[in-house]
Amino acid sequence: MTFQWTAVASFLYGEIAVLLILCIPFVSPLRWRKIFRFQLWNKISPYWNKAFLSIIVVLIVLFLDAVREVRKYSSGPTIDKTASLPSSSYDHIHMKLFRSQRNLYISGFSLFLWLVLRRIISLINQLASVMDNNDALQTQVEKVNEAARKHMEDNNELKKVLNSNKDGKNEKVVKAENERLKKEIIDGKEELKRLSEAFSKSQAEAVALKKQSEGLTREYDRLLKEHEQLQNIKEEQDDKKDQ
Repeated sequence: MTFQWTAVASFLYGEIAVLLILCIPFVSPLRWRKIFRFQLWNKISPYWNKAFLSIIVVLIVLFLDAVREVRKYSSGPTIDKTASLPSSSYDHIHMKLFRSQRNLYISGFSLFLWLVLRRIISLINQLASVMDNNDALQTQVEKVNEAARKHMEDNNELKKVLNSNKDGKNEKVVKAENERLKKEIIDGKEELKRLSEAFSKSQAEAVALKKQSEGLTREYDRLLKEHEQLQNIKEEQDDKKDQ
């Protein structure tokens, strides 16, 4: 394997290792976001998009080169011309065909997993933001509930004072205070309703992001199995050649 394909294969193995680490179940998205916000990443982030696009361009070029090599060695005329050659030449053509197919799979999976890795990191950050919003909304809902409970207690106390008070002037003052508290309770209930709707919406977004992340994980598992099968085929062919 030449240096460029050794580098691409190493890059593929690195992508697989990173994706496996990101799939660790007991590490929450909030923890991953803290890791992504380390000072080192902040220094690298201005160059991240350029590096991402550059790697995509390199992988696409290598993928197209591998496609060209596969078409070159798998074409019918090439096989026919080698039919009259010694068996060693025929085996040499098939060895080059196998290597070009191997390079095709390596570059193709590297390109695909590079895009998947970018998408998974983006989903982790989005999910962490949704979880933060849910916590903030839940805190606000608890505060509104506490305020509403306090207003209800004050309202009940004022009702008792109103019933026991015989002075008409004081009764008007208490009644006005009671009306003010009723208005505050109504406003608190409306605020509670608004926050509850926002909380439900955030929960729905979190569920959608979780389902999308699970779909990407299943697709990654399927590609990993295909990669293992290709590795097994390669090892079997290498064993046959050694024999």
